[in-house]
Amino acid sequence: MTVSTACARTLVDEFARAGLTDAVLAPGSRSAPLALALADDGRIRLHVHLDERSAAFFALGAAKASGRPTLVLCTSGTAAAHLHPAVLEADHSRVPLIVCTADRPAELRDTGAPQTTDQIRLYGAAVRFFVELPADGDPAARAAWRPIAARVWAEATGPPAGPVHLNVAFREPLVPSSSEADSAAVEPGRMDGRPWTVSHRPVATALSAQDAAELTERILAAERGLVVAGWGSPAEASDVAACLQWPLLADAISGLRSPAAGTGSRHPKGLHVVTTYEALLRVPAFAEGHRPDLVIRFGGPLTSKTAMTWLDASIPQILVDPDGAWLDPQRAATERVPALPDLGLVLDGGRIPTPAATDWLEAWRGAEATARHALDAFLDGEDDPFEGRVARDVATACALSPSNPALVVASSMPVRDLEAFATQIPARVFGNRGVNGIDGLVSTVLGVAAGGSGGPPERRSGPVVGLLGDLAFLHDAGGLLGAAGRGLDAVFVVVDNRGGGIFSFLPQAGLPSERFELLFGTPPEADLAEVAQAYGVPTERVDRAWDVAPAVERAIAAKGIRVVVVPTGGRTANVDRHRQAWAEVVDAVNKSMA
Repeated sequence: MTVSTACARTLVDEFARAGLTDAVLAPGSRSAPLALALADDGRIRLHVHLDERSAAFFALGAAKASGRPTLVLCTSGTAAAHLHPAVLEADHSRVPLIVCTADRPAELRDTGAPQTTDQIRLYGAAVRFFVELPADGDPAARAAWRPIAARVWAEATGPPAGPVHLNVAFREPLVPSSSEADSAAVEPGRMDGRPWTVSHRPVATALSAQDAAELTERILAAERGLVVAGWGSPAEASDVAACLQWPLLADAISGLRSPAAGTGSRHPKGLHVVTTYEALLRVPAFAEGHRPDLVIRFGGPLTSKTAMTWLDASIPQILVDPDGAWLDPQRAATERVPALPDLGLVLDGGRIPTPAATDWLEAWRGAEATARHALDAFLDGEDDPFEGRVARDVATACALSPSNPALVVASSMPVRDLEAFATQIPARVFGNRGVNGIDGLVSTVLGVAAGGSGGPPERRSGPVVGLLGDLAFLHDAGGLLGAAGRGLDAVFVVVDNRGGGIFSFLPQAGLPSERFELLFGTPPEADLAEVAQAYGVPTERVDRAWDVAPAVERAIAAKGIRVVVVPTGGRTANVDRHRQAWAEVVDAVNKSMA
């Protein structure tokens, strides 16, 4: 019996008891005990990736989709450093992730031993919990294996959920001999098969009766109220807007632009959702004339810089977050609460708004209809692919598909175009908006496909569609390695504008062309279709805007991994068409207000 094998089997058994269903491995020697234990446990699906960064983002996507911890395992040395980007994203977006790094024994550190570095607290404050677990035979150490694994699981689930770091120092021999392969003893667990320690996630702390009464009074007194839902918003945000009969500014990745958004059926919800606020708030007369007297905010900040600037500190804002996070980059919140009072109970079935409050809601609904008509007319006006239309049409195809695909959207331009132009978006929409990086997106999409297919019934989804720019796709093209053989259904829609389109909207665009292209535009010298095909992934190129949605539908129906490349007219033309779209809305809204 090897101690390393016993330790690994004990840890894996305890994680499986807690509910671990998916683990991701980047192969290496020092991690062999855990790799073998994971592969031998029929309760856990093991996904193997060559590259550690791809492995980590795959695990991140799986955890996002399933809502429960996914484990990612790597060997010692630089391998552990490659997990760091995904750890940061999991931290900021509150995704449960168990990061397990194998290590050399402590006596080999600082000796020049190969593949050895200091992995103690490698990820700093980005993890909820760190523990080093020596895999040695000391009885006291062995007795701690299961309790530590139980705590690792509990810390990952939160609150708040997030990454944890388990560093396991394995001694040789790392692989059991054939005679003892099945005889390595694990530390005994609970007799009933339950985890060593079951940790129940606490519910949000309720307000005191006095605080709840005062908050309710302030909310009900508002005649020009808004509900704002960013990423990570609960379905409650839709219910609150419907109950109060307030407009709901729903970010594209809030999950609340879906007709199914909301948890109850007491009030209709779709009538309150505003999807065109990015365009509307670019109309000076509308923005100035529709400032609210109270805002209730859920989740992270809106993607729209225009909207977040408009929501300045002069507007009273209640920030609702059960984890007590400070998701307030404008520092505009006047009040932070873990939960709202039960407004539905207070209103006993519905609110009878004042005439002023009714006019307020109708003004937003009318402006939404006007802006939506102007935007759609502009988007449908020509057949050359435009990034805003691609985002709208891909989202609509997903929302209407009988396959119920989830949507994963990249940072930079795709998420902004989704926010600005899309109206119908599936309820299961994801984006790496914790630190807004474009890295790891291919692997995240595949991870969401894995987590959605094997998650709990209430979170299970069909295929996945990823909306990416060309640089995000190329940045993680290695994530496609072996993807065709993973048994997953994922479609990548890649907008090819020949470089970093977001920079054309920023002050850097005023630099001389050669410097801008070299330092920011960074046009890639790669054919996206050929890159995908090199990994054995079927690819279709779409050159007409009207063909984008049908191509996505065909790719979904074909199953497996597919890539749809949509070349656009270039980054300068893209900026011009965005400005034209905003101008159309300004003209239409000003005429309606005249």
